[in-house]
Amino acid sequence: MNITGQSNFLDSYRKNNLFGLFGVPELSSPEGFQEAQEKALQETEQLVQKACTTPPGPQIVMIFDQLSDALCRVADLADFVKIAHPDFAFREAAEETCRNIGTMVEKLNTNIELCQSLKQLLANKEVMDSLDPETRQVAELFMFDFEISGIHLDEEKRKRAVDLNVKILDLCNQFLIGAHLPNKIDKQILPEHIRYNFAVEGNYIQITGLHADCSDDLVREAAYKIFLYPNAEQLRCLEELLTSRNHLAQLVGYNTFAHRALQGTMARTPEKVMQFLETLSDRLFQRYNIEPSLYCPFFSLGACMEGLNFLFNQLLGISLYAEQTEKGELWCEDVRKLAVVHENEGLLGYIYCDFYQRADKPHQDCHFTIRGGRLRKDGEYQLPVVVLMLSLPHSTRSSPTLLTPGMMENLFHEMGHAMHSMLGRTRYQHVTGTRCPTDFAEVPSILMEYFASDYRVVNQFARHFQTGQTVSQKILKETQEKFYGLPYVPNTAWQLRFSHLVGYGAKYYSYLMSRAIASMVWKQCFVQNPFDRAMGERYRREMLAHGGGKEPMLMVQGMLQKSPSVEDFVNALVSDLDQDFETFFMDSE
Repeated sequence: MNITGQSNFLDSYRKNNLFGLFGVPELSSPEGFQEAQEKALQETEQLVQKACTTPPGPQIVMIFDQLSDALCRVADLADFVKIAHPDFAFREAAEETCRNIGTMVEKLNTNIELCQSLKQLLANKEVMDSLDPETRQVAELFMFDFEISGIHLDEEKRKRAVDLNVKILDLCNQFLIGAHLPNKIDKQILPEHIRYNFAVEGNYIQITGLHADCSDDLVREAAYKIFLYPNAEQLRCLEELLTSRNHLAQLVGYNTFAHRALQGTMARTPEKVMQFLETLSDRLFQRYNIEPSLYCPFFSLGACMEGLNFLFNQLLGISLYAEQTEKGELWCEDVRKLAVVHENEGLLGYIYCDFYQRADKPHQDCHFTIRGGRLRKDGEYQLPVVVLMLSLPHSTRSSPTLLTPGMMENLFHEMGHAMHSMLGRTRYQHVTGTRCPTDFAEVPSILMEYFASDYRVVNQFARHFQTGQTVSQKILKETQEKFYGLPYVPNTAWQLRFSHLVGYGAKYYSYLMSRAIASMVWKQCFVQNPFDRAMGERYRREMLAHGGGKEPMLMVQGMLQKSPSVEDFVNALVSDLDQDFETFFMDSE
């Protein structure tokens, strides 16, 4: 099986020996973003004209998706580069590209003529009845984008909506930058014996994160108080962002930003979210945590990757292979590229693993779509490309990269997103992989956390890096302890570091709702045998394959054979706190 060949996207570039970031030739330098942006905007202009002159039919949806793909191919890539590239010039160029493409998207979402071409399709019952369910769903999603952007407003208000959207994009970017900036403190203020834990810059110490995995209480306390110290400019930015979001929502006809943001999700309304959260809050008081230091020697990065490869092979018939890269394709020398290969279907896509800490890299574990999958006009499938970004420590002379339980769980979580992207074989890139409602998008990633905490799975790969010893079941039981929420610490403002306020505004409940669904899927489908191939195939068929091309609750119903209620969600989460359930399989052997 040939796994070293690139997709059609790169074939023409390989012939000319031109390679830049991700194999895009223009991106061999920061200036290339301007060229890539101009090409995308030119293609956009041609596709808009084509959409406005094409009669109602499935071709309209295909043109809209090509339009989306032309912009996303550049915007998604730039969205990653602007925060992760070690070269400031690349980050700056990518940020400008994100702004320009984002502005174009908002203008298109208020383009009357473009909207009219889609309306004519949706109003034609005969044509709509002839479309397959995914095409109908995508057509309705494109119309939904027009509606929440204010297409129904008069010209002056539409322009105000575009201006507000662009302002919000700028404020989001400003907030994200501020959320990851380190705080400096005179090094004399900290006790000498803990200074080595932090980066030193002249007479100052830089605090870049919370150091939550450090075993020294004083280091964690210092990092918490210094990193979360309030910043007046960041607070102003957040307040302006929240105000602008609310103004936009009310301008386009919603009571609040939350009412607008929750359209299209499984929850649908803020009232339903609050019912879920308040019911859960009434019953949820504690959770369990695990002492990290006992585990680290068993969780080398290499062992964890082997574990993931074994799990994916057993469940889905998928293997991960290291892929050779071209000069200029990577942004940092320690990034690794994986080919995702199915035993029968062949190459499914690529995962770039940007796993290690470095200067100016956010301490944030993320999945980025670089290119979405879609069926091309020539009948070939455009292979998805994603990046997984973690902040793992480098190996040392005495040990490989060792992961805490939290790091291992995050690795499995982000790999869950990656598999969603690889296996979401949709016709349209607008609904590829994780391009689905937020409260469903976290289900595949959180389900992977259940595999990561199951002894039968962990026992397949966890070995002490020096002795080869397996993880003891007794360790798993004896190190559990009750963990309560941290009390408020004066002169700290965690919300100013909470970057999810940008991407998950009014939707952070999604992690809990997705966890509830993942819990039900785990208990009903995988708890008896976490390597069950038949269940793995069903999981792919019912939940992963559709991306956002199918109503999420229909996907959940297909997997669980029932439509869960709010009470079902709450019961699933509460049952996870039952220690007897958590240790059942550890005690049963």
